[in-house]
Amino acid sequence: MKEGAAAKAEELGIKLQTYAGKQDGDADTQIAAIESCIASGAKGILLTPNDSSALVPIIETARQNGLLTIMLDTPLDPADAADATDNFKAGELIGQWAAAKMGDAAADARIALLNLNAQEITVDYMRNQGFLTGFGIDTKDPTDIGDEDDPRIVGNEVTNANEEGGRSGMESLLQINPDINLVYTINEPTAAGAYEALKAAGKEKDVIVVSIDGGCPGVANVKDGVIAATSMQFPLLMAAKGIEAIKAYAETGAKPETSPGLDFFDTGVELVTDEPMEGLPSIDSAQGLEKCWG
Repeated sequence: MKEGAAAKAEELGIKLQTYAGKQDGDADTQIAAIESCIASGAKGILLTPNDSSALVPIIETARQNGLLTIMLDTPLDPADAADATDNFKAGELIGQWAAAKMGDAAADARIALLNLNAQEITVDYMRNQGFLTGFGIDTKDPTDIGDEDDPRIVGNEVTNANEEGGRSGMESLLQINPDINLVYTINEPTAAGAYEALKAAGKEKDVIVVSIDGGCPGVANVKDGVIAATSMQFPLLMAAKGIEAIKAYAETGAKPETSPGLDFFDTGVELVTDEPMEGLPSIDSAQGLEKCWG
C-alpha cells in the first residue's frame, strides 16, 4: 500500500507522509499518528486500522477537523466508507474452492482456522466468516469468530498474521486433532508457517491450505504447492485510488462514492489456484505472478 500511495502521490504532486504501528493490533501508535496529521494540517488520511473499533473516536475527530479519512482494506466497526476490497468475498471464494476440491469428503472435513488476533477486527472476522460461509458452514453471528457449533471445526488460533504465528497455531491445533485436513489462514505468511508445521509432522501432503492476499511470495507458494488456493487482493490499487480521492476532495470537496450495493469502493478480488474448479472463475499461478504485489 505504501508503494502504491507513494507512486500516485508523486504523479499527482501530493506530499505524502507515512506511519506504521509497531505490530498488528497496535492502535495507540496509529492514534498518535492521526493526531499528528490533524495538527500538521493534512488534507486526508489513508488508514488500515490496527483496531477497527478503538480508532473510531480519533477518526471522528479527524473528520470534524476537515480531513477526508479513507479506510484501506479494513473497514471501521461500525462500518464506514472505505476504498478497499471485499474481505468477506475473498474468504468466501477460498471456502467455495475448498468445498469443491474436497467434494463429498467435505462432509467429514477437519478444519483448522488460523486468524489474526484476539481483537477480532473487521478484516479478521470478514475473511474467517467468508471462508466458513463459502464452505457451507453456519456462522451464527457473522461478526464473531468461534461461535460456530459445526463439528468439522477443530478450532481457532490467533497468529498475528505472521509465519511464526502460523507455525505455532498449526502446532497447537494438530495437538487437538492430528487428522486436520483443511487449513484456512488469515494471510499467506501465516499459511507458510502452517505449512512448515504440517511438514514437520509429515502431514503436508494430506492437508489443503488456503489463504488470502495475493502477494508475490504467496502466489509463488501456490505454484510450489504450499498453498492450494489464495484470494488475490490489490493493495497498490487501493492506495492509488485513495490518493486520487484525497486530491479530488482537497480541490472540490467531493467525497468518493461507494460501489453499488456495498459500503466501500471495491477494488476487486481474484481466486488464484492451479487446480481450477468448475463454475468458480480463477486464474492460475502463472497469471497470478503477473498481477501480484510485494
